[in-house]
Amino acid sequence: MDARLNYFGNALGAKVLKHINSANKVVSDSTLPHTTQELVKIRASQINGCGFCTDMHTKDAAHAGESVQRLNLVAAWREATVFTDAERAALELTEQGTRLADAAGGVTDGVWANAAEHFDEDQLAALVSLIAVINAYNRINVINQQPAGSYQPGQFG
Repeated sequence: MDARLNYFGNALGAKVLKHINSANKVVSDSTLPHTTQELVKIRASQINGCGFCTDMHTKDAAHAGESVQRLNLVAAWREATVFTDAERAALELTEQGTRLADAAGGVTDGVWANAAEHFDEDQLAALVSLIAVINAYNRINVINQQPAGSYQPGQFG
């Protein structure tokens, strides 16, 4: 499979990615736990069918010490006992925030309240921003049919 467009090498695409990457850096440097950040990126990427991002974030998480068991269970997190209550709240917010078109009301008050029990205001801002950013990356890669499988941890810095 080849990408439809060399988006990463295109001047306009590179400018867009520079800004998305800057937003991602702000989130990455926040107090939202890094493990939670990777779980959110993986789950949104799974929902959106983004092989490129799923490949990247599972490899980055494993490289950072995440267990194979937890990585294998992200897609079935509701039935898994290996996630903390805070991680579960973040994953549920990720699902509702990613599947906006599937739910007429968007993110429910209950899901928001649950997340707010586990994260402070800055962490909630980071979580909301991260969900938005990973969905942007997913959409670019899915539309472009960016091939997956060859990512190496730390490849992008």
